[in-house]
Amino acid sequence: MNFEILKEPIDIQTVINKVIQREAGAITTFIGTVREFTNGKKTLFLIYEAYEEMAVKKLEQIGREIEERWHGAKVAITHRIGRLEITDIAVIIAVSTPHRADAYEANRYAIERIKEIVPIWKKEHWENGEAWIGNQLETVSYPAGKPEKGEMYE
Repeated sequence: MNFEILKEPIDIQTVINKVIQREAGAITTFIGTVREFTNGKKTLFLIYEAYEEMAVKKLEQIGREIEERWHGAKVAITHRIGRLEITDIAVIIAVSTPHRADAYEANRYAIERIKEIVPIWKKEHWENGEAWIGNQLETVSYPAGKPEKGEMYE
């Protein structure tokens, strides 16, 4: 399965292995990790939640978009949910293409699209409080932790 939502730590090599192909001249990876400071606040840990079935469908959609846009591309994306500590891996994107420039572009496209359309949200826990951040672009807030009916991603 090239597109997954996992509750356990993500193995980098497993994701990379999904995109190895003889035609590829490049494999790029993006590894998103939990950082300690965001907007001047010290983060203690994050909790990611997802509408898992829809999230996987949206990750698959992103993969199809990349394969249509970059000839010969192969994509794998794994996002972790649950409690993540500082430096834990939240997402890994691996893209292989015949040429390196395409692999870089497609990988960047993937992370931006994840933030736009994949129903994953997070709760940040800081030294002095906590808050559900909302969608991954941080443009929509979900104070209850999840979107209300009608607020769901496309």
